[in-house]
Amino acid sequence: MKSPAGPVLLAFAGIALLLAGCATTPGGGSSAANFEQARAVLEAGCVHCHGSERLAGMPSFASTRDLAALTGPGRLIVPGAPEQSRFFQVVTLSDSDIGAMPPTGHALAPREVGVLKAWIAGGAELPEQDLALRPQGRSPRSR
Repeated sequence: MKSPAGPVLLAFAGIALLLAGCATTPGGGSSAANFEQARAVLEAGCVHCHGSERLAGMPSFASTRDLAALTGPGRLIVPGAPEQSRFFQVVTLSDSDIGAMPPTGHALAPREVGVLKAWIAGGAELPEQDLALRPQGRSPRSR
């Protein structure tokens, strides 16, 4: 006669795996890890122009609070829908297209575009506390 412990343990193991999966995003990483990767891309390729010293009329990416204001249905960043997010659309344009971001000659690498896509697809999650985003590396601004 078989012990009922086998199926019960299997059920508990399945529930544990399911609960562990709740802390991850479709890209396979945690939402916190996806944001930290996206933050690195934003700070290297976007915040130079969209930070605290941004040009007039440009949306601010200077902090996670600013990003939150740009996030939601019908906004610049549509959680779970990169292709519907204007933010994602402009980083996938070729340098020769009007409106491509970053500006001509400074396109993001395919890996960086993939990081942003995974972050948005995973819900564009942001940390609860407001964090400043600061430019990193060389400025893509034309001088």
